[in-house]
Amino acid sequence: MTCWYEGPLAAFDTETTGVDVETDRIVSAAVVVQDAPGTRPRVARWLVNPGVPVPEGATAVHGLTDEHLQRNGRWPAPVMYEIAEHLGEQASAGRPLVVMNAPFDLTLLDRELRRHRASSLDRWFESAPLRVLDPRVLDKHLDRYRKGRRTLTDLCAHYGVTLDGAHDAGADALAALEVVRAVGRRFAARLERLSPNELHTLQTDWHAAQARGLQAWFARSGTPEAVDPSWPLRPELPAAAA
Repeated sequence: MTCWYEGPLAAFDTETTGVDVETDRIVSAAVVVQDAPGTRPRVARWLVNPGVPVPEGATAVHGLTDEHLQRNGRWPAPVMYEIAEHLGEQASAGRPLVVMNAPFDLTLLDRELRRHRASSLDRWFESAPLRVLDPRVLDKHLDRYRKGRRTLTDLCAHYGVTLDGAHDAGADALAALEVVRAVGRRFAARLERLSPNELHTLQTDWHAAQARGLQAWFARSGTPEAVDPSWPLRPELPAAAA
């Protein structure tokens, strides 16, 4: 029987106006589907006119300017619907979804759906559950004592994955997918008997433990930043706090 990391996988990534999941916007997104290792991936891409200015700092990361997005981007409402539909189709087809730092991208999409469609991301997974594989959570749990950063670029270097065109949603999604396959192979003895459903549940606990550890480190260093333990989607903030 084929192990999950040698089978069909999908991956999702976004580029955004910033790093605040509650207020920032998606400017581009991609869903990559690969039926087996080495096969040609199918890539769906979206370019969005977010309706708000794109900070220079964000443009410096992904290269997408206000002018380019206003000329070539689509309005957010239909795009967010299409992205959610696409992710729902992956779940219905039984493909696990690879998302690097899932609480960021999935929460952003959820907030965009609430903002523009008066809906939530959960709606698209009522008939088939979302099964997420987060390379950051997997790597941090399976190789927890390795020093150094664990950005996508770092993970690609560590696992020998080529990343062409970093901070392009399609390139990042494909690289994250390949990292997950590499993680699966490297830690096969610990992962091959686990199903994507079981791994999804385990990652919820692993991420929470990782968040507690980071929060403790922040406390010791005097950093006031709060770390959200929720995975793969952060709960909606109360209206008064939003």
